[in-house]
Amino acid sequence: RDYRYDRVLFWGRILGLVADYYIAQGLSEDQLAPRKTLYSLNCTEWSLLPPATEEMVAQSSVVKGRFMGDPSYEYEHTELQKVNEGDKVFEEEIVVQIKEETRLVSVIDQIDKAVAIIPRGALFKTPFGPTHVNRTFEGLSLSEAKKLSSYFHFREPVELKNKTLLEKADLDPSLDFMDSLEHDIPKGSWSIQMERGNALVVLRSLLWPGLTFYHAPRTKHYGYIYVGTGEKDMDLPFML
Repeated sequence: RDYRYDRVLFWGRILGLVADYYIAQGLSEDQLAPRKTLYSLNCTEWSLLPPATEEMVAQSSVVKGRFMGDPSYEYEHTELQKVNEGDKVFEEEIVVQIKEETRLVSVIDQIDKAVAIIPRGALFKTPFGPTHVNRTFEGLSLSEAKKLSSYFHFREPVELKNKTLLEKADLDPSLDFMDSLEHDIPKGSWSIQMERGNALVVLRSLLWPGLTFYHAPRTKHYGYIYVGTGEKDMDLPFML
C-alpha cells in the first residue's frame, strides 16, 4: 500500500551463513516496468533495495563464495592499479570494499534477467505499449507445456530485436514480445519435468541452481521461486 504496487510477489530466499535473506518484489501496473525489490531477515521488517546499476554488477562480480547474511558486511577485494610517476609506471595494490547489500542487489538483478520466467500468454502487450496480466489466460495445453518455446523470460526482450522479419512473421505481437527459453545459452541449461501424472510441469535452472518454476497445465496457476546460495554454476557449460 505504501509503495503503491499493483501486486507483490514473493521472490525467494538467498541462504546466508549467519542469516537468510527473504526477497519480495513489487510490480507496477505495467508488468515489465522495473520491479522494486524488498528484503527482510525476519519476514516482518522489510527494506527497499536500490535499483541495480552496471557499476554495482561489475563491482560484485569479483566476490566469490557464500553470502554472510548481514547487509552491512563488507567484502575486501585487492586490485592492481597502474600509477604513473614521471616516466615510470608502477603497479599498486588497492583494497576495494564491497558491501553485501550491493552484492545482494546485483545477484537478484542477474537472476531476474537470466532465469525469471512466465508461460506464453500470461501477459499481453497493448498497442499503446504497457504490458498487463492477461485475464483470459487459461494455461498452456499439455503438449505446449512440455516445450521450452512456451516459456518466456520475464524481462524486456534482448534477443527478439536481433530476429529477422521472416522469423518474426509467425509471432503474435501481443503475446510473443519477450525472449523464449529455447535459445538460451548454454543449451541444456533448463530441465523440464512432468509431475503428478502430467498435472504439473516443473522447470529448474541448472545455471542458477535453486530457481524452480511451476505451471499446472490448463489452469492459470504458475510461478517461480529461488531458494539457493546466490551463486551461479560457472562449470555448467563443461558439464553438459
